[in-house]
Amino acid sequence: MTLLGAILLAGGRATRVNGAAKPLFDVGGRTLLAAAAHAAVDAGARPITVVAPVLDEALPVTWVREDPPYSGPAAATVAALTSWPAADDPDWTLLLACDLPRVDAAVRRLVADIVLLPADADGLCLGDASSRPQWLIGVYRTRTLRAAASTLPNGGVDASMRALLDDLAITVTSVPGDLTRDVDTWEDLEEARARAGAASAHPPHPASEEPS
Repeated sequence: MTLLGAILLAGGRATRVNGAAKPLFDVGGRTLLAAAAHAAVDAGARPITVVAPVLDEALPVTWVREDPPYSGPAAATVAALTSWPAADDPDWTLLLACDLPRVDAAVRRLVADIVLLPADADGLCLGDASSRPQWLIGVYRTRTLRAAASTLPNGGVDASMRALLDDLAITVTSVPGDLTRDVDTWEDLEEARARAGAASAHPPHPASEEPS
């Protein structure tokens, strides 16, 4: 059995950036979508499914769409799980929004912390400084994620992520803000590009990188 799979959510309306395709925003020389896909690849995830219209045919992913489109992240998660043969389910599923400039570091942290979870835990998600869970930066046991998805009426259409995940035993790990900071607005995009430019101009010494 594969240890890890990944569901990447990239099909939202992006109303705060006038409907632009946020996953295709370039930050640090690659799109946010490519960053998420390659973070999943580097973690050894298989399958990797993007829930969105096809945005980049070059990525090593499969594509599905929630029905109807724009019916929310819970419906998107259900659509991805439905596309996977249950008999070949990975043990764990990364669930990631595709608007995270530091998705690579976030995924490394999630994967490293899986082994620290108690046996009865259903998953792990990162939290901001106030420990507020960021459900779409998480890793969850696939069998319990499927079970939760099966309880949602109408395939999860218009359901919240809280409705999908709130009954699961999920550990929330507070991390530095840059790991959970997303791109919701044009100002966020400008800031993310500025941070990426500063980081490339002054790469960290290996000893100063965040622990995995």
